Amino acid sequence: MNLSPHFTLAEMTRSATAVRRGIDNTAPPPVIAALRLLCAEVLEPVRAHYGRPVIVTSGYRSPALNRAIGGSASSQHSLGEAADFTVAGISNIAVCRWIEQNLRFDQLIYEFGEAGWVHASFSARRARNQTLTARRTASGQTTYLPGIVA
Repeated sequence: MNLSPHFTLAEMTRSATAVRRGIDNTAPPPVIAALRLLCAEVLEPVRAHYGRPVIVTSGYRSPALNRAIGGSASSQHSLGEAADFTVAGISNIAVCRWIEQNLRFDQLIYEFGEAGWVHASFSARRARNQTLTARRTASGQTTYLPGIVA
């Protein structure tokens, strides 16, 4: 099922962890609607701007999958409102800065530098336009800095 011209439900729900652990990651209808909005408002504009594939590494996570990977209990991934992705051949910080300047979003996180990914969320209920940078401390903890910081 296509959610938008370049994104399918299968890629937005794919999870190696779910397959490996036998977790059902089927998106219910309200989540599918949220995924459509996320694709239309964030992922498709990013793809159109760069003209390159957007590689989704994490989209929807069922509550069971989110628990299994240690995700936040309030994760927008579990609502179908968030995706983690990279854009082939484009730096993550450049993608974050373009999204920040050109799109409506709820949350945008530059996660773990260029070796990491972009986390973007879109919600029909709110548009905080919150920007953060996620980094790991020497002890392995994740910290969040305000803004998009190189």
